[in-house]
Amino acid sequence: MRVVGATQMNKTSSRSHAVFTLYTSLKEVDASGKKSQKDACLNIVDLAGSERQEKTKAEGDRLKEGSNINKSLTYLGLVIEKLSSGKKGDHIPYRNS
Repeated sequence: MRVVGATQMNKTSSRSHAVFTLYTSLKEVDASGKKSQKDACLNIVDLAGSERQEKTKAEGDRLKEGSNINKSLTYLGLVIEKLSSGKKGDHIPYRNS
């Protein structure tokens, strides 16, 4: 479902973010018959690039997309900043992102 669009800087500029999540589970039985399970999750994220209108020369729909891309990257940055601050009780603005 990846979306691309042409700009002056890139003919196939990514216009969307993509998140790929891989879940894996390992179930084992040791020599004594004890069962165990290990679960893991790997997230791979491809973010659309930041857009500067003066460089991309974007107009119309491309300009709107670029503005939305920049806005979503800003909100994502705020979420990461709050999560990494380590302050208990801080509101994390997930909904904005």
